[in-house]
Amino acid sequence: MRLILASASPRRAELLASAGYTFEVMAATVDEIPSPGESAADYTLRVARDKARAVTFQTAFASNDKDAVVLAADTEVVIDGRILGKPLDAPHAAGMLRLLSGRVHEVLTAIVLVGAGTSASDVVRTSVSVRPLTRDEIDWYVDSGEPMGKAGAYAIQGLGARFIDRIDGSWANVVGLPIHRVAELLKPASSR
Repeated sequence: MRLILASASPRRAELLASAGYTFEVMAATVDEIPSPGESAADYTLRVARDKARAVTFQTAFASNDKDAVVLAADTEVVIDGRILGKPLDAPHAAGMLRLLSGRVHEVLTAIVLVGAGTSASDVVRTSVSVRPLTRDEIDWYVDSGEPMGKAGAYAIQGLGARFIDRIDGSWANVVGLPIHRVAELLKPASSR
């Protein structure tokens, strides 16, 4: 099986490689603007499906590679039904961190697999509790630059780990790819 990761995320690639998968990376650019009234789970799944479709059209499927499987994912941080996305700038990141401070939020990752006779998808949820943060802690963290480019303005695998006091669910899901679920969804394609 030829596995193609439809993502430019170094964190997703690192998780896949750490789990022993061999894969190619082909990033996809898609519309990531939520539609009016779209739930967080529906939005995350739509974006992952759009990434899978975009890469499917760009890849060796055009050359009829029957063993190719595209893996796409989208991760979002959700609190009070609101999708936080990635911060636009430092003040936006600080605002997100103030919103998460002392509260529990959800991290959703949609996974989509397409190809090699396989079509599968799922949305994995993890609850994350952030301890109360001081203004100085938020300023320090934003100044580190780590929140930029991260859904919800934090990285559980980095400096942001010091703010997380508990998770309920997959740690890898919070990083960006629930490897346990990817492995389950890949089984049918791997056995061909």
